[in-house]
Amino acid sequence: MGYCIFICLLLLCFPISLFTTQASPSPHFSSQDLADGTHTRNGGHGHEIHCSRERSRAAWKVVDEYLMPFVEKENYQISRKCKLHPDNDMFRDQELHKIHHDVNDWKCGYCKKSFYAEKHLDKHFDNRHNNLLNNTKGNCLADLCGALHCDLVMDTQSRKTKCNPAAAVKNRHLCEKVAGKCFPASGGPSASRLHEFFLRQFCDAHSCSGGVKPFSRGGKRHTSIFYIAISVLILMLLPLFYGFVYMYQRGLKRSTQNLRRVSQTGRKKKPS
Repeated sequence: MGYCIFICLLLLCFPISLFTTQASPSPHFSSQDLADGTHTRNGGHGHEIHCSRERSRAAWKVVDEYLMPFVEKENYQISRKCKLHPDNDMFRDQELHKIHHDVNDWKCGYCKKSFYAEKHLDKHFDNRHNNLLNNTKGNCLADLCGALHCDLVMDTQSRKTKCNPAAAVKNRHLCEKVAGKCFPASGGPSASRLHEFFLRQFCDAHSCSGGVKPFSRGGKRHTSIFYIAISVLILMLLPLFYGFVYMYQRGLKRSTQNLRRVSQTGRKKKPS
């Protein structure tokens, strides 16, 4: 009985911490970083679109994960002139119309057709709903992949290659240009703080020295699976714990009463 109580107490006293998924990859520059991440596809009006959906999705993932939490904290409104604004992503509306039920269950939000994989849904968008693209000049978010370290969040991450000083300089220049356009240092306290943050979060890592890693300021918090598992386990064990405590105290009380009863009986039988 005492051993069970000891185990339960250990579980209850176990420190539960909320883990954060924080990227700490080392900086590298692939050939894709130098390119604008473009890919040719047929547009809905008979002309070609030169923009990679996959790299645009990666760029938005970086923005959503490692920038927007801090922008929201400052209550800052990104200008539409900034390329990071959602309206400046030609695939944003289509991405928002993806319904993901399970690993192998994807559905088109426009026509409700189902697919086994996201890549098939992407092809469906290209073939059936290309007229819904926000195909305005300069609306390719993939163009910013060099500045945003997109390769670090893509599923098919390229292997680390030898650092290219020319690529590092080019990407840093692009990064600083985005910072100045989206968060002008003279645009007020919030814009100034976000300008400095953007330089530290994204631009400083564009160097071959390897001293600073991308996303060094952290990102969006996620509830750890470990946290959830421990919480569920404790909720399951709490009734058992209190049950053991109740039974133990009840048994202890009975033992005390029996001892008193025996003691009183012995006193009565003792000859005077």
